[in-house]
Amino acid sequence: MHLKNNYFMVIVGILLLGSCTNKSTPPNLLFVFPDQMRASTLGFMEKEPVMTPHLDRFASEGLVLTNAVSNAPVCSPYRAMMMSGRYPISNGVVSNTTSKLAPLDIQLRKDEVCWSDILKENGYSLGYIGKWHLDYPHEPYIDCANNRGETKWNEWCPPERRHGFDFWYSYDTYDYHMKPLYWSTDAKREEFHYVDQWGPEHEADMALNYLANENGEYRDNDKPFALVVSMNPPHMPYNQLPDKYVRMYDDMDEQIQELINSPSVPDTSDRWGKYYRKHIKNQLAMVTGVDEQFGRILQGLKDFGYEKNTIVVFTSDHGDNLGKHGKISKTNPYEESFNIPFIIRWPDKIKPRHDSKLLLSVPDLYPSLLDLMGFSKEIPDAVEGSSFANYFTGGDAELPTSQLYFIVRHNNLLNPEFGSLKQKLSFDERGIRTEQYTLMIDRKANGPTDIYLWDRKADPYQMNNLAKEKPELVEKLYKKELLPWLIKTGDEWRWERK
Repeated sequence: MHLKNNYFMVIVGILLLGSCTNKSTPPNLLFVFPDQMRASTLGFMEKEPVMTPHLDRFASEGLVLTNAVSNAPVCSPYRAMMMSGRYPISNGVVSNTTSKLAPLDIQLRKDEVCWSDILKENGYSLGYIGKWHLDYPHEPYIDCANNRGETKWNEWCPPERRHGFDFWYSYDTYDYHMKPLYWSTDAKREEFHYVDQWGPEHEADMALNYLANENGEYRDNDKPFALVVSMNPPHMPYNQLPDKYVRMYDDMDEQIQELINSPSVPDTSDRWGKYYRKHIKNQLAMVTGVDEQFGRILQGLKDFGYEKNTIVVFTSDHGDNLGKHGKISKTNPYEESFNIPFIIRWPDKIKPRHDSKLLLSVPDLYPSLLDLMGFSKEIPDAVEGSSFANYFTGGDAELPTSQLYFIVRHNNLLNPEFGSLKQKLSFDERGIRTEQYTLMIDRKANGPTDIYLWDRKADPYQMNNLAKEKPELVEKLYKKELLPWLIKTGDEWRWERK
């Protein structure tokens, strides 16, 4: 009788399993984005001598969008756009969240309806691991290294500001990669802890724990999950990484010298030329380290049986000039800063291919992912991005002809001469990027307006500013491309040719 009962239970189990698999199972989401990784540091792109075997393989299994950009290439504005699906003027995060900008309330709003809020409402377990950088520090400041200078950077995110993420293992901004700092889910503001391990490696360990979910410690096993892993490297400082990754580049002096010989790298008489030469090897090594940890997470996804029904995204919040063009890192319209990696994989749903036609913008991620996951009706009307879910899966779509570029400087935001935030936002940089051209107009508060126009097809290093040679093209791109973006995003910044 006992054997018969066991047999009966097995048959019932098989029938139940069959009935479950006939139903549409909501996909999981794994969203991985290291900080400050330019698109050219992907080995398969063959633009820099960087070793990324796991990303190379991942790219062969997914859709690679080679024309993705960070519309406001700096940490907090990207993160707010990614979370809200809205551009900086609309979501309010027009610059990095710091103690200096706290009086302007520049941080992700508590009442912003993020994609994570939508998934939470629709039965998902959500986890966030790593850098957040969407809350401004406040007094009494957290006692840590990033808060001991004039500007404070690091802050605890209280549960009511986590936008649906029920598992939390994060920090706001902390740039000590070999001994990172974290707040766990239930930690109070003063209860952060340090870890003696390279940040990306530790965060990969935590992601694997989340996937394994022993004893239901990290999430509800009966729910689909969405996990974000936000690694800090290859963000500066570039000397904070395990030696094993640096040693991998010891025999690549000739290839690295080719990078140094690029026309956009200043010579050794320039501080930024020295900066590039000093850091390029370690930065490439950092990317290889990130690649290895991403590979570990992908292997865990496979080992725990989630690979087939998980949408995986790999991207970055912005790139890094590393001294090229005389620019320290980001917040500029050069491709090194502006153009970011974007790879998305969903086995049997998204056909592997490389695509340069879609000019993807950050706010497009929110509606595209929710649409892919079956929640198109849940997307708020306030979302300014466009869904390209149908295009991702091989269908047609009306593709944008340009991407917005937006930068506001700290100095103007802090300038006491400007009374209102509206006035503060009427200066600085706006521009667009088309498939061929990049236009950037810098309206200075006290000085002439600088205009830059590059033909990236004829001039891939962006060395030849064509603005004076082609004023008609500047005006055409402003009126046909940039002005519509300004109107769409509620930005009152304007330019007129004198």
